[in-house]
Amino acid sequence: MTGLQRARVSDGVEVLRLDRPERRNAMDTASLDELLVALEDLAADAELRAVVFSTTSTRALCAGADVAEELDREGGIARMERFARVYQALTDLPVPTVAVCVGNVVGAGAEFAAACDLRVAGENLKLAWAGAKLGVPVGPARLVPLVGLSRAKELIFSGRAVGAEEAGRIGLAERVVPEAEAEAEAIELARQLATRPGEGLRRLKAMFRDYEDLSGRTARENATLLDWQRYGAGLPQGGMKAG
Repeated sequence: MTGLQRARVSDGVEVLRLDRPERRNAMDTASLDELLVALEDLAADAELRAVVFSTTSTRALCAGADVAEELDREGGIARMERFARVYQALTDLPVPTVAVCVGNVVGAGAEFAAACDLRVAGENLKLAWAGAKLGVPVGPARLVPLVGLSRAKELIFSGRAVGAEEAGRIGLAERVVPEAEAEAEAIELARQLATRPGEGLRRLKAMFRDYEDLSGRTARENATLLDWQRYGAGLPQGGMKAG
């Protein structure tokens, strides 16, 4: 069963929908593999103008890593390597990306949203960088450029949930709408972007990425995250099979 839907909704605009509603789109190894294939395909698509990162259920964009997946130590490392590749691939996509932030956007879900260029929040948003509760070294690379150093520290250290109104107020969401309208709003935003000259869009995306060193920041954080998985406590904690 696939955990990802793809649709080309108009010229140059692709929608990726996470489709594991029974798990609130928590990501297991297989779904990460599907997402990586899709992102690699899109990165090579010369006709692409914009990507919408969405969900088939307004209950969640993504609730993080799937803690129910049974993994031995090597499996945990392999899955974390996939997460790192997804974070990098989202950051490095050559066209603008828009995240549909509805329901639970937690842990890896918050990282996916922050890796996108723009975000549309549904009114039911519960966004949280929950990793600090388990000591996961992730978050600063993508959050600091969005909200500033001090606010990023507070959100990551506390792991508290951010609602839609606050997300809009602090710059985590460009638009706030009822959750049932969030994907349509994100697609309309992407379609507006797609009317711009394609080469110019790609050049501007590269400029933003280069000026903020977003690729480098993500790569350095990924290296720290993978070291923690290989040599530290790692994930999942308490649910890992002996191996």
